[in-house]
Amino acid sequence: MALDHSRAPVVEAVDAHRRRGMLSFTPPGHKQGAGVDPDVRRLLGQEIFEHDVLASGGLDDRRMRGGYLQDAEELMADAVHADHTFFTTCGSSLSVKAAMLSVAGPGEQLLISRDAHKSVVAALILSGIEPVWVEPRWDDERHLAHPPSADEYAAAFARAPRARGALVTSPTPYGGCADLRRVAEVCHRHGRPLIVDEAWGAHLPFHQDLPAWAMDAGADVCVTSIHKMGSGLEQGSVFHLQGDLVEPQVLRNRADLMGTTSPSVLLYAAMDGWRRQMALHGHELIGHALATAGELRRAIERIDGLHVNDARDFCGPDRADDLDPLPVVVDLSGPALSGYRAADWLREHRSINVHIADHRRINVQITHADSRLTTEPLLRALRDLVDTASGWDKAPVVVVPSADGLRMEQACLPRDAFFAPTEDVPVEQAAGRVAAEMVTPYPPGIPAILPGERLTEPVLTYLRTGVAAGMNLPDAADPAFGTVRVVE
Repeated sequence: MALDHSRAPVVEAVDAHRRRGMLSFTPPGHKQGAGVDPDVRRLLGQEIFEHDVLASGGLDDRRMRGGYLQDAEELMADAVHADHTFFTTCGSSLSVKAAMLSVAGPGEQLLISRDAHKSVVAALILSGIEPVWVEPRWDDERHLAHPPSADEYAAAFARAPRARGALVTSPTPYGGCADLRRVAEVCHRHGRPLIVDEAWGAHLPFHQDLPAWAMDAGADVCVTSIHKMGSGLEQGSVFHLQGDLVEPQVLRNRADLMGTTSPSVLLYAAMDGWRRQMALHGHELIGHALATAGELRRAIERIDGLHVNDARDFCGPDRADDLDPLPVVVDLSGPALSGYRAADWLREHRSINVHIADHRRINVQITHADSRLTTEPLLRALRDLVDTASGWDKAPVVVVPSADGLRMEQACLPRDAFFAPTEDVPVEQAAGRVAAEMVTPYPPGIPAILPGERLTEPVLTYLRTGVAAGMNLPDAADPAFGTVRVVE
Protein backbone atom coordinates (compact mmCIF):
# COMPACT_ATOMS: atom_id res chain seq x y z
CA MET A 1 0.00 0.00 0.00
CA ALA A 2 1.35 3.44 -0.96
CA LEU A 3 2.12 5.68 1.99
CA ASP A 4 0.57 9.14 2.28
CA HIS A 5 3.45 11.59 1.96
CA SER A 6 1.19 14.57 2.53
CA ARG A 7 1.31 13.60 6.20
CA ALA A 8 4.00 14.66 8.67
CA PRO A 9 3.26 12.65 11.83
CA VAL A 10 5.68 14.40 14.18
CA VAL A 11 4.74 17.86 12.92
CA GLU A 12 1.06 17.01 13.36
CA ALA A 13 1.67 15.69 16.87
CA VAL A 14 3.56 18.85 17.88
CA ASP A 15 0.66 20.96 16.67
CA ALA A 16 -1.88 18.78 18.49
CA HIS A 17 0.15 18.92 21.71
CA ARG A 18 0.22 22.72 21.59
CA ARG A 19 -3.53 22.96 20.99
CA ARG A 20 -4.33 20.63 23.91
CA GLY A 21 -2.61 23.01 26.33
CA MET A 22 -1.11 20.19 28.38
CA LEU A 23 0.40 20.93 31.79
CA SER A 24 3.78 19.25 32.33
CA PHE A 25 5.64 18.46 35.55
CA THR A 26 8.55 17.03 33.56
CA PRO A 27 11.61 18.39 31.82
CA PRO A 28 12.36 20.70 30.11
CA GLY A 29 12.48 22.97 33.13
CA HIS A 30 11.49 26.12 31.26
CA LYS A 31 7.89 24.75 31.20
CA GLN A 32 6.96 25.73 27.66
CA GLY A 33 8.82 29.01 27.95
CA ALA A 34 7.40 30.30 31.23
CA GLY A 35 10.80 30.22 32.89
CA VAL A 36 12.96 31.43 30.02
CA ASP A 37 15.09 34.54 30.37
CA PRO A 38 13.10 37.39 28.77
CA ASP A 39 15.91 38.40 26.42
CA VAL A 40 16.25 34.81 25.21
CA ARG A 41 12.49 34.58 24.68
CA ARG A 42 12.50 37.85 22.76
CA LEU A 43 15.36 36.67 20.54
CA LEU A 44 14.24 33.09 19.88
CA GLY A 45 10.48 33.53 20.19
CA GLN A 46 7.93 31.97 22.52
CA GLU A 47 6.82 29.25 20.11
CA ILE A 48 10.15 27.44 20.03
CA PHE A 49 9.84 26.84 23.78
CA GLU A 50 6.17 25.88 23.58
CA HIS A 51 7.12 23.13 21.14
CA ASP A 52 10.19 21.98 23.09
CA VAL A 53 8.73 18.96 24.91
CA LEU A 54 9.74 15.45 25.84
CA ALA A 55 9.37 12.88 23.09
CA SER A 56 8.23 10.19 25.54
CA GLY A 57 5.82 11.31 28.23
CA GLY A 58 5.28 14.63 26.47
CA LEU A 59 4.64 14.66 22.75
CA ASP A 60 3.72 10.96 22.92
CA ASP A 61 2.67 8.99 26.00
CA ARG A 62 5.20 7.27 28.23
CA ARG A 63 5.14 4.07 26.11
CA MET A 64 5.18 5.90 22.76
CA ARG A 65 1.87 4.32 21.80
CA GLY A 66 1.00 7.14 19.41
CA GLY A 67 3.77 5.90 17.12
CA TYR A 68 4.49 9.37 15.72
CA LEU A 69 8.23 8.87 15.40
CA GLN A 70 7.87 5.35 14.00
CA ASP A 71 5.40 6.58 11.39
CA ALA A 72 7.71 9.44 10.42
CA GLU A 73 10.65 7.05 10.04
CA GLU A 74 8.60 4.72 7.84
CA LEU A 75 7.62 7.62 5.60
CA MET A 76 11.24 8.74 5.35
CA ALA A 77 12.38 5.23 4.39
CA ASP A 78 9.71 5.04 1.72
CA ALA A 79 10.67 8.45 0.30
CA VAL A 80 14.30 7.43 -0.25
CA HIS A 81 13.83 3.73 -1.16
CA ALA A 82 15.28 2.29 2.06
CA ASP A 83 13.99 -0.66 4.06
CA HIS A 84 14.42 1.11 7.40
CA THR A 85 15.20 4.65 8.55
CA PHE A 86 16.20 5.87 12.00
CA PHE A 87 16.16 9.51 13.16
CA THR A 88 18.90 10.84 15.43
CA THR A 89 19.35 14.24 17.06
CA CYS A 90 23.11 14.08 17.66
CA GLY A 91 24.18 14.73 14.08
CA SER A 92 25.74 12.37 11.59
CA SER A 93 28.75 12.22 13.89
CA LEU A 94 26.65 9.86 16.03
CA SER A 95 25.01 8.15 13.07
CA VAL A 96 28.29 7.10 11.49
CA LYS A 97 29.52 5.73 14.83
CA ALA A 98 26.36 3.66 15.19
CA ALA A 99 26.73 2.37 11.63
CA MET A 100 30.34 1.33 12.19
CA LEU A 101 29.60 -0.40 15.50
CA SER A 102 26.76 -2.33 13.88
CA VAL A 103 29.24 -3.84 11.39
CA ALA A 104 32.45 -4.37 13.41
CA GLY A 105 33.51 -4.63 17.03
CA PRO A 106 36.66 -4.47 19.16
CA GLY A 107 39.65 -6.01 17.43
CA GLU A 108 37.80 -6.53 14.14
CA GLN A 109 38.84 -4.89 10.89
CA LEU A 110 36.90 -2.38 8.81
CA LEU A 111 37.96 -0.96 5.44
CA ILE A 112 37.82 2.84 5.65
CA SER A 113 38.69 5.53 3.15
CA ARG A 114 41.47 7.70 4.61
CA ASP A 115 39.53 10.85 3.73
CA ALA A 116 36.94 9.96 6.40
CA HIS A 117 35.50 12.56 8.77
CA LYS A 118 36.88 12.87 12.29
CA SER A 119 33.71 11.23 13.67
CA VAL A 120 34.84 8.00 11.99
CA VAL A 121 38.14 8.20 13.86
CA ALA A 122 36.25 8.89 17.08
CA ALA A 123 34.34 5.65 16.50
CA LEU A 124 37.65 3.79 16.10
CA ILE A 125 38.86 5.21 19.42
CA LEU A 126 35.64 4.33 21.23
CA SER A 127 35.26 0.85 19.76
CA GLY A 128 38.75 -0.53 19.29
CA ILE A 129 37.98 -1.38 15.65
CA GLU A 130 41.14 -1.83 13.59
CA PRO A 131 41.10 0.40 10.49
CA VAL A 132 42.35 -0.91 7.17
CA TRP A 133 42.93 2.33 5.32
CA VAL A 134 41.91 2.66 1.70
CA GLU A 135 43.70 5.47 -0.09
CA PRO A 136 41.63 8.18 -1.74
CA ARG A 137 42.50 9.34 -5.22
CA TRP A 138 44.77 12.35 -4.79
CA ASP A 139 44.90 15.18 -7.30
CA ASP A 140 48.48 16.48 -6.98
CA GLU A 141 47.73 19.43 -9.24
CA ARG A 142 44.84 20.74 -7.14
CA HIS A 143 45.90 19.25 -3.76
CA LEU A 144 42.54 17.56 -3.28
CA ALA A 145 41.37 14.06 -2.35
CA HIS A 146 38.55 12.21 -4.11
CA PRO A 147 36.88 8.98 -2.91
CA PRO A 148 38.77 5.73 -3.47
CA SER A 149 37.92 3.60 -6.48
CA ALA A 150 36.17 0.23 -6.34
CA ASP A 151 39.48 -1.37 -7.36
CA GLU A 152 41.12 0.09 -4.25
CA TYR A 153 38.44 -1.55 -2.09
CA ALA A 154 38.94 -4.85 -3.89
CA ALA A 155 42.68 -4.63 -3.20
CA ALA A 156 41.99 -3.80 0.43
CA PHE A 157 39.79 -6.89 0.82
CA ALA A 158 42.64 -8.94 -0.67
CA ARG A 159 44.98 -7.52 2.00
CA ALA A 160 42.43 -7.91 4.80
CA PRO A 161 40.04 -10.79 3.97
CA ARG A 162 38.74 -10.83 7.55
CA ALA A 163 37.44 -7.25 7.29
CA ARG A 164 33.82 -7.04 8.44
CA GLY A 165 32.81 -4.44 5.86
CA ALA A 166 33.74 -1.14 4.28
CA LEU A 167 33.06 2.58 4.69
CA VAL A 168 33.31 5.24 2.00
CA THR A 169 32.61 8.99 2.11
CA SER A 170 30.58 10.15 -0.88
CA PRO A 171 29.98 12.95 -1.76
CA THR A 172 33.00 14.65 -0.25
CA PRO A 173 32.46 18.19 1.04
CA TYR A 174 33.86 19.36 -2.31
CA GLY A 175 31.26 17.33 -4.24
CA GLY A 176 33.40 14.44 -5.53
CA CYS A 177 31.53 11.12 -5.61
CA ALA A 178 32.52 7.45 -5.66
CA ASP A 179 31.13 4.81 -8.00
CA LEU A 180 28.96 3.43 -5.21
CA ARG A 181 27.43 0.68 -7.32
CA ARG A 182 30.83 -0.86 -8.03
CA VAL A 183 32.05 -0.41 -4.44
CA ALA A 184 28.87 -2.11 -3.18
CA GLU A 185 29.40 -4.96 -5.65
CA VAL A 186 32.94 -5.46 -4.32
CA CYS A 187 31.67 -5.63 -0.75
CA HIS A 188 28.82 -7.98 -1.57
CA ARG A 189 31.10 -10.39 -3.42
CA HIS A 190 32.74 -10.85 -0.02
CA GLY A 191 29.38 -11.04 1.77
CA ARG A 192 30.18 -7.80 3.61
CA PRO A 193 28.14 -4.62 4.02
CA LEU A 194 28.97 -1.19 2.67
CA ILE A 195 28.48 1.90 4.85
CA VAL A 196 28.28 5.21 3.02
CA ASP A 197 28.92 8.44 4.89
CA GLU A 198 26.63 10.51 2.69
CA ALA A 199 26.27 13.36 5.16
CA TRP A 200 26.43 15.85 2.28
CA GLY A 201 23.94 13.95 0.10
CA ALA A 202 20.47 14.36 1.62
CA HIS A 203 19.23 15.89 -1.65
CA LEU A 204 20.51 13.14 -3.95
CA PRO A 205 17.37 10.91 -4.01
CA PHE A 206 15.18 13.67 -5.36
CA HIS A 207 16.54 14.54 -8.81
CA GLN A 208 17.78 12.38 -11.67
CA ASP A 209 20.51 14.88 -12.66
CA LEU A 210 22.39 14.29 -9.40
CA PRO A 211 24.88 11.48 -8.62
CA ALA A 212 23.52 8.10 -7.58
CA TRP A 213 21.95 7.90 -4.13
CA ALA A 214 23.51 5.30 -1.80
CA MET A 215 20.38 3.18 -1.34
CA ASP A 216 19.70 3.06 -5.08
CA ALA A 217 23.36 2.17 -5.65
CA GLY A 218 23.12 -0.88 -3.38
CA ALA A 219 24.74 0.34 -0.15
CA ASP A 220 23.65 -1.39 3.05
CA VAL A 221 23.80 1.51 5.51
CA CYS A 222 23.79 5.19 4.63
CA VAL A 223 24.23 8.17 6.94
CA THR A 224 22.72 11.52 5.93
CA SER A 225 22.70 14.95 7.57
CA ILE A 226 19.34 16.61 7.02
CA HIS A 227 20.70 19.95 8.21
CA LYS A 228 23.47 20.16 5.60
CA MET A 229 21.67 20.02 2.25
CA GLY A 230 18.10 19.74 3.52
CA SER A 231 15.77 21.89 5.61
CA GLY A 232 16.45 20.33 8.99
CA LEU A 233 17.77 22.00 12.12
CA GLU A 234 21.43 21.59 13.09
CA GLN A 235 22.15 18.07 14.44
CA GLY A 236 19.26 16.47 12.56
CA SER A 237 20.51 13.22 11.00
CA VAL A 238 19.11 9.95 9.72
CA PHE A 239 20.61 6.62 8.83
CA HIS A 240 19.03 4.31 6.30
CA LEU A 241 19.29 0.55 6.02
CA GLN A 242 18.49 -2.06 3.39
CA GLY A 243 19.22 -5.72 2.77
CA ASP A 244 20.01 -8.45 5.29
CA LEU A 245 23.73 -7.92 5.99
CA VAL A 246 23.02 -5.62 8.97
CA GLU A 247 20.22 -6.43 11.38
CA PRO A 248 17.88 -3.46 11.98
CA GLN A 249 17.69 -4.06 15.72
CA VAL A 250 21.48 -4.15 15.98
CA LEU A 251 21.72 -0.77 14.26
CA ARG A 252 19.01 0.69 16.49
CA ASN A 253 20.73 -0.74 19.58
CA ARG A 254 24.10 0.78 18.67
CA ALA A 255 22.49 4.18 18.13
CA ASP A 256 20.68 3.88 21.46
CA LEU A 257 23.99 3.08 23.16
CA MET A 258 25.47 6.47 22.23
CA GLY A 259 22.44 8.67 21.62
CA THR A 260 20.72 11.00 24.01
CA THR A 261 17.75 9.82 26.09
CA SER A 262 16.32 13.33 25.70
CA PRO A 263 15.99 13.80 21.93
CA SER A 264 14.75 17.12 20.63
CA VAL A 265 11.21 16.99 19.27
CA LEU A 266 12.06 20.17 17.35
CA LEU A 267 14.73 18.29 15.40
CA TYR A 268 12.38 15.36 14.76
CA ALA A 269 9.69 17.71 13.47
CA ALA A 270 12.08 19.51 11.13
CA MET A 271 13.28 16.20 9.64
CA ASP A 272 9.72 14.98 9.26
CA GLY A 273 8.64 18.19 7.57
CA TRP A 274 11.64 18.12 5.23
CA ARG A 275 10.75 14.60 4.10
CA ARG A 276 7.21 15.74 3.29
CA GLN A 277 8.56 18.77 1.43
CA MET A 278 10.89 16.63 -0.67
CA ALA A 279 8.41 13.82 -1.29
CA LEU A 280 5.84 16.29 -2.61
CA HIS A 281 8.01 18.97 -4.23
CA GLY A 282 11.60 17.68 -4.20
CA HIS A 283 12.12 17.41 -7.94
CA GLU A 284 11.00 20.99 -8.49
CA LEU A 285 13.01 22.35 -5.54
CA ILE A 286 16.22 20.51 -6.41
CA GLY A 287 15.78 21.50 -10.05
CA HIS A 288 15.66 25.11 -8.87
CA ALA A 289 18.84 24.58 -6.83
CA LEU A 290 20.62 23.08 -9.84
CA ALA A 291 19.61 26.02 -12.03
CA THR A 292 20.71 28.51 -9.34
CA ALA A 293 24.09 26.77 -8.92
CA GLY A 294 24.60 26.62 -12.70
CA GLU A 295 23.91 30.32 -13.11
CA LEU A 296 26.21 31.15 -10.19
CA ARG A 297 29.01 28.99 -11.59
CA ARG A 298 28.89 30.73 -14.95
CA ALA A 299 28.85 34.18 -13.35
CA ILE A 300 31.82 33.49 -11.06
CA GLU A 301 33.79 32.07 -13.98
CA ARG A 302 33.52 35.47 -15.64
CA ILE A 303 35.30 37.19 -12.73
CA ASP A 304 39.01 37.67 -13.50
CA GLY A 305 41.23 35.52 -11.27
CA LEU A 306 38.50 33.08 -10.20
CA HIS A 307 37.80 29.60 -11.54
CA VAL A 308 34.91 27.34 -10.58
CA ASN A 309 35.88 23.68 -10.47
CA ASP A 310 33.61 21.43 -12.50
CA ALA A 311 33.53 17.81 -13.68
CA ARG A 312 36.41 18.47 -16.09
CA ASP A 313 38.58 19.32 -13.08
CA PHE A 314 37.33 16.78 -10.54
CA CYS A 315 36.26 13.71 -12.57
CA GLY A 316 38.15 11.25 -14.73
CA PRO A 317 40.98 8.73 -14.38
CA ASP A 318 42.39 8.72 -10.84
CA ARG A 319 39.83 11.32 -9.78
CA ALA A 320 36.18 11.25 -8.75
CA ASP A 321 33.62 9.14 -10.60
CA ASP A 322 30.90 11.80 -10.48
CA LEU A 323 30.29 15.32 -9.19
CA ASP A 324 27.53 16.95 -7.21
CA PRO A 325 27.29 20.44 -8.75
CA LEU A 326 25.68 22.13 -5.73
CA PRO A 327 28.97 22.71 -3.89
CA VAL A 328 30.34 25.65 -5.88
CA VAL A 329 34.10 25.32 -5.38
CA VAL A 330 35.98 28.48 -6.32
CA ASP A 331 39.71 28.19 -7.04
CA LEU A 332 41.53 31.42 -6.22
CA SER A 333 44.45 31.82 -8.59
CA GLY A 334 45.70 35.25 -7.51
CA PRO A 335 48.96 35.23 -5.51
CA ALA A 336 47.53 37.48 -2.79
CA LEU A 337 44.52 35.26 -2.22
CA SER A 338 44.08 32.11 -0.19
CA GLY A 339 40.82 30.54 0.87
CA TYR A 340 41.54 31.60 4.46
CA ARG A 341 42.06 35.24 3.51
CA ALA A 342 39.04 35.27 1.21
CA ALA A 343 36.73 33.75 3.81
CA ASP A 344 37.85 36.19 6.50
CA TRP A 345 37.44 39.21 4.20
CA LEU A 346 33.98 38.13 3.00
CA ARG A 347 32.77 37.67 6.57
CA GLU A 348 34.28 40.88 7.94
CA HIS A 349 33.53 43.21 5.05
CA ARG A 350 30.45 41.73 3.35
CA SER A 351 28.81 39.66 6.15
CA ILE A 352 29.04 36.51 4.03
CA ASN A 353 30.04 33.11 5.42
CA VAL A 354 31.44 30.46 3.09
CA HIS A 355 31.36 26.74 3.79
CA ILE A 356 34.97 25.65 3.31
CA ALA A 357 38.13 27.68 3.13
CA ASP A 358 41.45 25.98 2.42
CA HIS A 359 44.84 27.13 1.19
CA ARG A 360 43.57 27.87 -2.34
CA ARG A 361 39.76 27.53 -2.45
CA ILE A 362 36.46 28.58 -0.99
CA ASN A 363 33.29 26.52 -1.28
CA VAL A 364 29.80 28.04 -1.24
CA GLN A 365 27.08 25.46 -0.73
CA ILE A 366 23.91 26.01 -2.78
CA THR A 367 20.60 24.45 -1.73
CA HIS A 368 16.95 24.75 -2.73
CA ALA A 369 16.74 27.74 -0.36
CA ASP A 370 19.06 29.86 -2.51
CA SER A 371 18.08 32.19 -5.33
CA ARG A 372 19.32 35.41 -6.91
CA LEU A 373 18.46 37.09 -3.60
CA THR A 374 21.46 35.26 -2.11
CA THR A 375 23.72 34.75 -5.12
CA GLU A 376 23.75 38.35 -6.41
CA PRO A 377 25.19 39.78 -3.13
CA LEU A 378 27.74 36.97 -3.22
CA LEU A 379 28.78 37.85 -6.78
CA ARG A 380 29.16 41.54 -5.89
CA ALA A 381 31.26 40.58 -2.89
CA LEU A 382 33.51 38.28 -4.95
CA ARG A 383 34.12 41.05 -7.51
CA ASP A 384 34.99 43.45 -4.69
CA LEU A 385 37.25 40.82 -3.12
CA VAL A 386 39.27 40.42 -6.32
CA ASP A 387 39.60 44.18 -6.72
CA THR A 388 40.65 44.68 -3.09
CA ALA A 389 43.09 41.76 -3.05
CA SER A 390 45.08 43.27 -5.90
CA GLY A 391 46.68 45.56 -3.32
CA TRP A 392 47.50 42.86 -0.77
CA ASP A 393 50.85 41.27 -0.11
CA LYS A 394 51.42 37.73 -1.33
CA ALA A 395 49.51 35.17 0.76
CA PRO A 396 51.56 32.94 3.09
CA VAL A 397 52.52 29.70 1.38
CA VAL A 398 51.07 26.43 2.68
CA VAL A 399 53.46 23.57 1.94
CA VAL A 400 51.14 20.77 0.83
CA PRO A 401 52.83 17.35 0.47
CA SER A 402 52.26 14.88 -2.32
CA ALA A 403 49.93 11.94 -1.74
CA ASP A 404 52.83 9.82 -0.50
CA GLY A 405 53.99 12.60 1.82
CA LEU A 406 50.57 12.90 3.41
CA ARG A 407 50.47 9.25 4.48
CA MET A 408 52.04 8.06 7.69
CA GLU A 409 52.53 4.62 9.20
CA GLN A 410 49.72 3.45 11.51
CA ALA A 411 52.07 2.32 14.29
CA CYS A 412 49.30 1.24 16.68
CA LEU A 413 45.52 1.31 16.94
CA PRO A 414 43.95 4.77 17.30
CA ARG A 415 42.35 3.64 20.57
CA ASP A 416 45.64 2.45 22.08
CA ALA A 417 47.44 5.70 21.24
CA PHE A 418 44.61 7.93 22.39
CA PHE A 419 44.45 6.34 25.86
CA ALA A 420 48.21 5.86 26.29
CA PRO A 421 50.35 8.02 28.60
CA THR A 422 51.22 11.15 26.61
CA GLU A 423 53.47 14.16 26.50
CA ASP A 424 53.44 17.39 24.53
CA VAL A 425 56.57 17.99 22.44
CA PRO A 426 57.59 20.90 20.19
CA VAL A 427 56.51 20.30 16.62
CA GLU A 428 60.13 20.64 15.49
CA GLN A 429 60.98 17.57 17.59
CA ALA A 430 57.89 15.48 16.83
CA ALA A 431 58.95 13.65 13.63
CA GLY A 432 59.26 9.93 14.36
CA ARG A 433 57.01 10.07 17.42
CA VAL A 434 53.59 8.37 17.57
CA ALA A 435 50.65 10.81 17.66
CA ALA A 436 48.24 10.56 20.58
CA GLU A 437 45.67 13.04 19.23
CA MET A 438 43.69 13.96 16.17
CA VAL A 439 44.75 17.11 14.35
CA THR A 440 42.07 18.20 11.94
CA PRO A 441 41.88 21.19 9.57
CA TYR A 442 38.29 22.34 9.97
CA PRO A 443 36.18 22.55 7.97
CA PRO A 444 35.81 20.03 6.37
CA GLY A 445 36.94 17.96 9.37
CA ILE A 446 39.19 15.31 7.77
CA PRO A 447 42.09 14.60 10.14
CA ALA A 448 45.60 15.16 8.84
CA ILE A 449 46.97 13.31 11.88
CA LEU A 450 45.36 10.33 13.58
CA PRO A 451 46.18 8.82 16.97
CA GLY A 452 48.62 5.98 16.40
CA GLU A 453 50.25 7.44 13.28
CA ARG A 454 54.03 7.91 13.27
CA LEU A 455 54.58 11.59 12.56
CA THR A 456 56.61 12.72 9.56
CA GLU A 457 58.15 16.06 8.70
CA PRO A 458 56.05 16.70 5.54
CA VAL A 459 52.76 16.50 7.47
CA LEU A 460 54.09 18.55 10.36
CA THR A 461 55.35 21.21 7.95
CA TYR A 462 51.99 21.24 6.14
CA LEU A 463 50.10 21.90 9.36
CA ARG A 464 52.63 24.40 10.71
CA THR A 465 52.57 26.45 7.49
CA GLY A 466 48.81 26.02 7.30
CA VAL A 467 48.26 27.54 10.74
CA ALA A 468 50.55 30.44 9.81
CA ALA A 469 48.35 31.04 6.75
CA GLY A 470 45.04 30.88 8.64
CA MET A 471 44.20 27.16 8.96
CA ASN A 472 41.94 26.23 11.90
CA LEU A 473 42.90 23.18 14.06
CA PRO A 474 40.16 23.14 16.72
CA ASP A 475 40.76 19.64 18.09
CA ALA A 476 44.53 19.85 18.58
CA ALA A 477 45.75 20.13 22.16
CA ASP A 478 47.63 23.20 20.93
CA PRO A 479 45.55 24.87 18.17
CA ALA A 480 48.52 27.13 17.39
CA PHE A 481 50.47 23.94 16.62
CA GLY A 482 53.57 24.89 18.48
CA THR A 483 53.42 21.50 20.21
CA VAL A 484 51.85 18.15 19.40
CA ARG A 485 50.64 15.44 21.79
CA VAL A 486 52.47 12.13 21.38
CA VAL A 487 52.68 8.78 23.11
CA GLU A 488 55.32 8.78 25.86
